[in-house]
Amino acid sequence: MHAFLKAPAAGLVALLAVSGCSQSSSTATSTTTESSAASASEAPATSAPTTASNAMAAGAPAGDGAKVYQTNCSSCHQTNGQGTPGAFPPLAGNSVVTGDPVKLVHIVKYGLSGAIEVSGHSFNGMMPAWGAQLSNADIAAALTYVRSSWGNKASAVTEAQVAAVSK
Repeated sequence: MHAFLKAPAAGLVALLAVSGCSQSSSTATSTTTESSAASASEAPATSAPTTASNAMAAGAPAGDGAKVYQTNCSSCHQTNGQGTPGAFPPLAGNSVVTGDPVKLVHIVKYGLSGAIEVSGHSFNGMMPAWGAQLSNADIAAALTYVRSSWGNKASAVTEAQVAAVSK
C-alpha cells in the first residue's frame, strides 16, 4: 500500500474529486482520447521534453484540459469545481488538489472508493479509474486545468509525471 493512501482522509477525498466520476459515456471518453491521439499524430515531432513550465504551450493535449475535464469530470465535480454534497468532493480550494501531484495522479489513474472527509464534510462516492480510458496526456491536461482553476494555484502536471505513477 502506498504511503499516500495512508494520508488523512481529506487528502484522499480531494484526490477523488480531481479524477472525476463521470461514467456517463464511454463514447465521449474515447472521443477525447481519440482526439488527443489524432492531435498527437498530426503535430510535428519536437525534441524538447514537456515540462511543467511549458505544458500548456505543448499543444492540444495540455491546452484541452478544460475540455477533458468537462467531458469526463464535471458531471460529478461540477463545472465550477464545487463537487456534489455527500458524494463527490469539491476540487476548488482543495489542498489535495493543489498539493503533491503524485497523489492526485494516482487517484485519477487508479480510482478511489470508500468514505472520505474533505474540509469537515463526508463524501462516499466512487472515483473510477481513468487510466485505461484517458491517455497520460489527457490526464495531465485535466489535472493542470483543475490545479489552476477556481482559485487553485498549483504547478502544471506533465505527461511524464502521469506516466511515472504506478499502482
